[in-house]
Amino acid sequence: MKPGEKHNQWAMILGASSGFGEAAALKLAEDGYNIIGIHLDRQATMHNVERIIDEIHSFGSKSLFFNANAADAFKREEIIKELVNTFHRQPVVKVLMHSLAFGTLKPFIPKDNEQALTKAQLEMTLDVMAHSLIYWVQDLIANNLFMKKGRIFVMTSSGSHSAIPYYGAVSAAKASLESHVRQLALELGPYDISVNSIMAGVTDTPALRKIPGNQKMIEVAQRKNPKGRLTTPEDVAKVISLLCREGGEWISGGIINADGGEDIVNYVGQGE
Repeated sequence: MKPGEKHNQWAMILGASSGFGEAAALKLAEDGYNIIGIHLDRQATMHNVERIIDEIHSFGSKSLFFNANAADAFKREEIIKELVNTFHRQPVVKVLMHSLAFGTLKPFIPKDNEQALTKAQLEMTLDVMAHSLIYWVQDLIANNLFMKKGRIFVMTSSGSHSAIPYYGAVSAAKASLESHVRQLALELGPYDISVNSIMAGVTDTPALRKIPGNQKMIEVAQRKNPKGRLTTPEDVAKVISLLCREGGEWISGGIINADGGEDIVNYVGQGE
């Protein structure tokens, strides 16, 4: 697929300015998709957003970027209205990727001088990292913006089914997100839209660096992964690109392991 061949097909990336979202935006632009990017950046990091937009354009693709909180209902409504005005309710979104990584990393039961996770923090984490997916999909469908044979991808992790210190709220969000994927796969079947979770291996992203003990996680993953290295955002972007090809629409409702086999390995060898 050469740049430009997809004409007016757009990929919407929630969380487009770093990590998995950035890599997917660039790979899909290379594949010929135009990119709608939703990101939340202060002035200090806007230079990275500008670089991403320049790279998208270098592939011959167009871009529409919005610096907004993707989990804010008012901002979402504003963006949807702008898309409706731009595309006149024509279905143009072929791909939606949910890659929002903003949650609270605190213990349920605190020790010593730690602070316990609060009700507001737990609800915020699930709203941003899981429930926001539902609201974006509802608005895209209600406004006739989603194309047939569309694809929806969400980023999950092994934390959805395993316990990691301080990761409880995010773990709950990932498990909820996987549940949302199953329900959406059922309800979007008649729209010819597939929905899948992408479970990456441990990846050195800004989000990972915020998790307490992240260096230990990196060291264990490097020994545990059959490929002998960490997953990269580009690895995941290539998997998404493959699933966007003709025929990929029949894969729906599942969890795609994009981790080099990392999650299946329990024994990590001497030294662990």
